[in-house]
Amino acid sequence: MSPPYRLLLCDLRSDQVLDSLPVQQLSLDDYIGKAGSMSGTVPIPNGAVAARARAAIVPGRTAVWLERGRDIWWGGVLWTASLTSDARGFLGVQIQAGTWDTYLSHRLLYDTFTATGVDQYDIARGLIDYVQNSRGGDIGIEYGTEVSGVPRDRVYSRYDLPAVRDILDQLGAVEQGFEWRIASYRDNNGRRVKRLQLGTPTIRTGHSEIVLDHPGPVMSYTWPVDATVRANTWQSRGGTDNDNQAADSVPKLSALQVAEQDLADGWPRLDGSSDYTTVSEQATLDAHAAADLAAARAGTVIPEVTVDMSRALVSPALLGSTVRLRIRDLWHPETLNARYRVVGLAITPPERGRPESARLFLEAA
Repeated sequence: MSPPYRLLLCDLRSDQVLDSLPVQQLSLDDYIGKAGSMSGTVPIPNGAVAARARAAIVPGRTAVWLERGRDIWWGGVLWTASLTSDARGFLGVQIQAGTWDTYLSHRLLYDTFTATGVDQYDIARGLIDYVQNSRGGDIGIEYGTEVSGVPRDRVYSRYDLPAVRDILDQLGAVEQGFEWRIASYRDNNGRRVKRLQLGTPTIRTGHSEIVLDHPGPVMSYTWPVDATVRANTWQSRGGTDNDNQAADSVPKLSALQVAEQDLADGWPRLDGSSDYTTVSEQATLDAHAAADLAAARAGTVIPEVTVDMSRALVSPALLGSTVRLRIRDLWHPETLNARYRVVGLAITPPERGRPESARLFLEAA
C-alpha cells in the first residue's frame, strides 16, 4: 500500500506552516525545462474545515508542499482557488499551483543588470539574488557555489521590463548553456528546501540505473516523432542595429547556421528562425542560433512511459537521472534496450481502486 499524500500549506515568504489539509482528485507533475503543476480538491465537510481552508488557502501568498509519507514530492506556489458546490450541496475548493520557478515569471527586472566575463551560473544566482533581495521578494530559494566554467557577457535593460524567468531561460539557451530548475525536498535535518539546480549542458542526477521493462512495470508507452518543428538551416533575429530612432532600422541577424551533414545525408532543406529582440551582441545571437539549430535538427521525440509504481522505484528524485528502457513487442521484435534521461514526471496517486502510476517523459541519454 502506498503512503498517503498530505497537503502542507505554508506562508510563502516565511514558510511557516498554516495548516495541513486532505486533498482529493490530486495530480502533480514536474519537469526540467518548463514549469510543473499541481491540482486537487480540498473537501469541505463541515464549518470547522471551511474556516481552516479560508485562512490557509490564499492564492499568490500560500506555498504548497505535497508530502508522500514523510518525503516531499512536490513544492510550489498556490495561484488559483475555486470554491465549488455540487448538486447535493457538497463543498470543495479546487486549487492549482505551479512549481517555485513560476514565481520568477511574476518578478520583473526593474533595474539594468550587467555582467562582464562572469560565469553563467553566477549570473543565474545573481538574478535570484536580485529577486530575493528586494523588499518582500525573498521566498527562500537556496543555491550552491558550483561553476560551469563558461564566462558570459550580458546586459539586461530595465527598459525591456523582462521577467526574471524569461532571462534565465534565455541565458541557458545558447551553445554551452545550461538547464535549471528549483528542486523541492526535505534535507537530512527534516527541513523543507527549495534549491536552485543547475547543470551544463544538462542536469544529471543519480548514480545507479533503474531498469524498466515492457511487458513488466511499464504498463503502456507512447512514442511520438514530430518533424513539423525539425530544421537543418537556422537564422535568428536580434535587436535593432540602429540606436537612432529617427532613422530606419532593421534587426541584427545571426550568421546562417546550416547542418551540412543533414543535407549530405539526403534530408531536404528545412528552414527555421527565432527572435531575440533584447539581444544586441552578435556573438550572443550566433550562440542562440547554434543552440536552436541543434535542438531543431532532431525534431520532437519525447517518449512517454506509464509505470506501475508498485512494481518500480519511482519518485520525483528521478528527474535528471538515467533509466534503461527495455521493450519487446511487435514493433521491437529484437527488444529495444537503450538509456534515456528522465526530463519530466507526472504522478497519478491511487484513488478508488485506481493504482498509483507515474508517467515518465524521456530523452536520449
